[in-house]
Amino acid sequence: MTPNKHILKWVDEMAAMTQPDSIVWIDGSEEQIEALRKEAMSTGEIIKLNEDILPNCYLHRTAVNDVARVEGRTYICTKTKEDAGTINNWMDPAEMYAKLTKLFTGSMKGRTMYAIPYSMSVVGSPFAKYGIELTDSIYVVLNMAIMTRVGAEVIEALGDGDDFIKGLHSKAQLEEENRYIVHFPEDNTIWSVNSGYGGNVLLGKKCFALRIASFLGRKEGWMAEHMLILGIENPKGEISYITAAFPSACGKTNLAMLIPPEIYKNQGYKVWCVGDDIAWLRVGEDGRLWAVNPENGFFGVAPGTNNKSNPNALATTMRDTIFTNVVHNTENNTVWWEGLDKNPPKNAINWKGEPWDAESGEKGAHPNSRFTALAKNCPCISSEFNNPKGVPVTAIVFGGRRAKTAPLVYQSRSWNHGVFVGSVMASETTAAATGAVGVVRRDPMAMRPFVGYDMGDYFAHWIAMGKKIPNPPKIFNVNWFRTDDEGHFIWPGFGDNMRVLMWILARCRDEVGAVETPIGYVPNPEDINIEGLDLDLDTLKGLLNVDKALWKEEADGIDEFYKSIGARVPKELWDEYETLKNNLK
Repeated sequence: MTPNKHILKWVDEMAAMTQPDSIVWIDGSEEQIEALRKEAMSTGEIIKLNEDILPNCYLHRTAVNDVARVEGRTYICTKTKEDAGTINNWMDPAEMYAKLTKLFTGSMKGRTMYAIPYSMSVVGSPFAKYGIELTDSIYVVLNMAIMTRVGAEVIEALGDGDDFIKGLHSKAQLEEENRYIVHFPEDNTIWSVNSGYGGNVLLGKKCFALRIASFLGRKEGWMAEHMLILGIENPKGEISYITAAFPSACGKTNLAMLIPPEIYKNQGYKVWCVGDDIAWLRVGEDGRLWAVNPENGFFGVAPGTNNKSNPNALATTMRDTIFTNVVHNTENNTVWWEGLDKNPPKNAINWKGEPWDAESGEKGAHPNSRFTALAKNCPCISSEFNNPKGVPVTAIVFGGRRAKTAPLVYQSRSWNHGVFVGSVMASETTAAATGAVGVVRRDPMAMRPFVGYDMGDYFAHWIAMGKKIPNPPKIFNVNWFRTDDEGHFIWPGFGDNMRVLMWILARCRDEVGAVETPIGYVPNPEDINIEGLDLDLDTLKGLLNVDKALWKEEADGIDEFYKSIGARVPKELWDEYETLKNNLK
């Protein structure tokens, strides 16, 4: 498929180690993909669903011991431990290569190696980066064909160069104790072994698009961030774009595909989704920050996705989708998951492949069950989705799940203060996630599991980028999760979050004032539109309140967190920390 000597030499070396029976190059054609679907159906690797209800949709089950990303088995292997930082797992690259070589040797015997040339972002775009993933899993091929741009045009774009990310994956024996997802950023290399779960094996996703790309971005002067991108179109047809970073369980995909509340919809406002998970950001010729979503699809969590929480996501899954670890409704050959509706199917099969009934009290779908769906099938996908230049960013939003501390929304005083706000981002654990409620987990910029190098250096890169952007976006923090004394959420959330985004955009256009507090600027309550909500102005004032006592506790946690990262936390952020402490006196 390619005369490129760099590619051929590397593929030959990997094949000599893994010993597949044959090598098949993925050309991206529908004919080839359809042939692979048929092969996977013949072995039971995927099950074709009801063509009338869910056209071109399939069900897959992973091994029971292989259902999520494994942070404890994910490594960043740089020459020095200091460059990987205190938050990442590290091993000396030579030692790790030796360890993995033993696991990969002969791992593809009796199997086919598939070579997948793929592009993150539109092929030929100034943002585009290319990779080749070698895998022994048809499931990986079919998912990569949804999540990335796959095929011959990638090989053409590479020409005879060697600037591509080398990805090797083998299911091997799916042994939990020998499962490793390893990044060698200095070698442009990712090796993943003994897993079949998407987050560990679709190497274009978090592995390349965040861990390796964040390392490349620092080296090359751009940013790879765990952020959604959405556009808000006003009645005149003008669109403003926002990127936003949230830790898990904070409604990121729901916000990315938000449906405007009636009050805005009736005026002609529209919301467009550019991306739900990852943003690559570069300084444009006009001095603004521009963003692309490097992915081609959505790898979404199924449970809780329904017609109320996210009708656009649900509509996206209705065709050309692979469902993983959900319930198989055998009566009409469709799928179901908890939170889809209140009508669980009878005589169904659960995510483990066992007979299942809702009355058993056990969940039918795994809590981390997934759908892999094409972005172009999303009803609110932006017309700019495939624009090679990306979209200009007006505002950057950070957010977490805080019951009392953070107000509904506040604005940073400057770029560096905004970086500080993002660097100390935190979410409180929920009862569902752990035994203890309200434990604060720091997740800077929602990148804690995804930074491909030292976290202090990552903060320094943000500071450095601020000096390179003549017209930077303004930076905000939101918290949809303030609760009353009974633990009920006060803010309605979902589509009504647009009311907060509208204030953010008004601030970016200098159309409204704000109140200065020790942590930044909060809205004048009357500037947030609460018309039609079961919420009065006094309650809104409470949501915007900054409690100094709680923030003093927060400051102690920040000090501890920065010290845990180590000596590379930039002085600018320590200065912002001192400012916060002084403001709270």
